[in-house]
Amino acid sequence: MRDGRLGKIIIICGLVGIALIFISSFGSLSPEKSERESFSAGQYKSDTQNELSSVLSQIEGVGKVSVFLTVDSAEVNVGFSGGASSKNESVPAVQGVLVVCEGGDDPVTVERVISAVTRSLNISSAKVCVSKMSG
Repeated sequence: MRDGRLGKIIIICGLVGIALIFISSFGSLSPEKSERESFSAGQYKSDTQNELSSVLSQIEGVGKVSVFLTVDSAEVNVGFSGGASSKNESVPAVQGVLVVCEGGDDPVTVERVISAVTRSLNISSAKVCVSKMSG
């Protein structure tokens, strides 16, 4: 008779364990969803402007730099692949980029900046304007 009770207790513990695992898998979806909801076009724009400014300032001849980005609220899917896994993310579509830098009057520097911006954002050079920083 004790073996029957012990068997039932083991089965109940097993079912409770399975239920907890099942419930915990739903809990892990919530943070991802709220993280995506908190993502905004404004945050993407700000982050991208800061990153571009930081990278462009390291290019020879650029000097001080300021970046202004125009984005559309419509999102574009961008695929990233790293190793064996790949994922898709939605980011706001870039409409245009204005780069104002100290070296903006040198054609070689302008070409370097345009090349860096177009390749990093995957946009055409028609969407990029580079100008010399005033005084």
